[in-house]
Amino acid sequence: MARETGDASEEKTLNTDVPKWLVRTAALAAGLTLLAGCAIDKGSALAADFEEHWADTADVAEIDTYGANTLPFMGSATGTLILEDGTSADRVAELANELGAYVADNCEVTGEITAEGVTFAVAPDSGRTGQVVEMWESLTADDRVSSGAIDIGFQNEDSWTIEITAADGSGAMAVFNEMAADTDPYRPFSSATVTTLEVSTVQGAPTSLRVATDNEGRVPAAAIAAYEAVAAQYTVVGGALLSEHGTERASIVVATGADAAHADELARSAAPGLTDLEVTVESGN
Repeated sequence: MARETGDASEEKTLNTDVPKWLVRTAALAAGLTLLAGCAIDKGSALAADFEEHWADTADVAEIDTYGANTLPFMGSATGTLILEDGTSADRVAELANELGAYVADNCEVTGEITAEGVTFAVAPDSGRTGQVVEMWESLTADDRVSSGAIDIGFQNEDSWTIEITAADGSGAMAVFNEMAADTDPYRPFSSATVTTLEVSTVQGAPTSLRVATDNEGRVPAAAIAAYEAVAAQYTVVGGALLSEHGTERASIVVATGADAAHADELARSAAPGLTDLEVTVESGN
C-alpha cells in the first residue's frame, strides 16, 4: 500500500507539471506569432502598404513613398500621390478627403498629394483638409507661382508651413506680401496663429530673391522696407530678406554700375533699426 501511495503521489506531481510546460510553450509560440505579424522594418512596411492600398487609383500617375525605420518594429512613412496633369479640382478634393481618412486610420503615415506643381499634406479630419485644398487652389490659380509645398501641423491645427517658388522677383515679393496680409485668396493661411512662409524665385530668374518669416511667423518688415527703397531707384538683381528667431537681416545686390553708397544709404534710411544689412553691387563678368 505504501508503494502504491508513493506511485500515486509521483504520478500526481507529473500531471501538474505538464500543464506548466504547456503554458510556457504556448506563451512563447504566441510571442513569436506577434513578432512575426509586426515587421522589424516598420517604416518600410508602412510604405509598402501605402503603395498597395493606392495602386491603380484613378487619376494617380505615380506613387512616391518613404519609410523611416527608427528602431526595430518602430517607424513611420510618408506617401505622396502624384496626380495626372489636368486632374479637376473636385477630384483633387475627393482624393484629399480619402487620403485624410487613410491617415486617420494609420497615424504613423503622413499623406501628401502633388497636383499642378503644388504638393500639400492632408489632415486626419475633413474640415482641416478642406482648408488645405482651398490653399492649393489659390496657389495653382496664381500665375506668379511656379511651384509650392504646403505642410500643416497636426498637433497645432493653427500652424502652417508653406514654401513657394515664383517666376520672378517682383512676383515673389508680391505673393509674400499678399500671403502675410489678410487677403481673400490666402485667408486660410493668414488666419492661422503660427504661419511659416518662404517665397523664392526660380533658378535663373533675372532677380534672385528669397523672403522668409521665422518659425513663429514673424515677417521681416524692416528688411522688406530696405529692399523696396533700393528697388525703387536701382535695378536689384538679388536679395535675401529673412527673419530668424525674431532678428531680421537683409542682403541686397544691385546691378553693375549702381552707386553702392547711395543704395546703402537708401536702405538704411528706410530701415534705421535694421543692423544686419548689406548692400553690394553685382560683380562684373
